[in-house]
Amino acid sequence: QVQLVESGGGLVQAGGSLTLACVVSRNIFSISAMRWYRQAPGKQREWVATLTIGGTTYYTDFVRGRFAISRDGAKKMVYLQMNSLKPEDTAVYYCYADLFSGYWGHGTQVTVSS
Repeated sequence: QVQLVESGGGLVQAGGSLTLACVVSRNIFSISAMRWYRQAPGKQREWVATLTIGGTTYYTDFVRGRFAISRDGAKKMVYLQMNSLKPEDTAVYYCYADLFSGYWGHGTQVTVSS
């Protein structure tokens, strides 16, 4: 089993930056991939970024070049650096561990004002 706890959300003006963090309860190098998703009000949850066990990163088109996923294995942390934020980035952001049937965190709210 894996517990995930996100933090770092908040209110930021358009063009600003935030860094989300996800604490993982087990060795992150035992997990095939870590992902970030988000869910905006009234919309389905959507995939944002992936970091594989080998260190490869993938991003959805609407964040590529603005967001960066990274990790600190010693701290069991996964991060999402978000730059040049837009109002349409407003959502609850979730950390996901690709292990067994998958595990979700409870999410952290990001609100970008125009």
